[in-house]
Amino acid sequence: MAYLHDFFHLFFPALCEACSSALYTGEELVCLRCRAQLPRTGFAQHPDNLVARLFWGRVSLERAASAYFFNKGARIQHLLHALKYKNRPDVGVLLGRWMFEEMKQAGFLEDVDVLVPVPLHPKKEKKRGYNQAAILARGFAASSAIPLEEKALMRAENTGSQTRLSRIARWENTQEAFKLADPEAVKGKHVLLMDDVITTGATLEACANVLIQEAGCRVSVLSVACAFH
Repeated sequence: MAYLHDFFHLFFPALCEACSSALYTGEELVCLRCRAQLPRTGFAQHPDNLVARLFWGRVSLERAASAYFFNKGARIQHLLHALKYKNRPDVGVLLGRWMFEEMKQAGFLEDVDVLVPVPLHPKKEKKRGYNQAAILARGFAASSAIPLEEKALMRAENTGSQTRLSRIARWENTQEAFKLADPEAVKGKHVLLMDDVITTGATLEACANVLIQEAGCRVSVLSVACAFH
């Protein structure tokens, strides 16, 4: 069987999801070179980082961070694109594991009680086949002892893609979009709210407000990447 495995990979090598080069033995989905070159933010070690400042005066958070900077055409965009649009949840699980390693090392997870991913509207989730934020959270949870509550929040309104909307338009689009679906799962707990990319912060702000106002939660937020315009 080992011979057949080696023969197969000789002619059909596994390719890096970020750069499309052939993977070496021991590499998983992403080559070591690409992982080393992902643009880490280091935000988890600095409480007043750019992501945290994005929410100042908008919603009271315990902590906020992104693991990487998002740049168009860069490796992190290729990975997130594979997760969201190419039916590659395995890439999301891997990114979740990497995020956990970064956050644990930085001490970002102190006293966090539960992980909650930003929900997708059921129609969009059915079309995609999964919620990318939940996939990231699953990878994160699998590496940690922190429980995951995927259904604590629900998206009551389908706001559609917000990629091209301004900050104000995004804020207006999300204020009534989220509802608390399972209050007992998060009541009074420190929730780590997870998403794939932070741009204006409107989606995470809306989710955090629901958790704080309706369940008395303390909330921290975390994303794979941040893209500031």
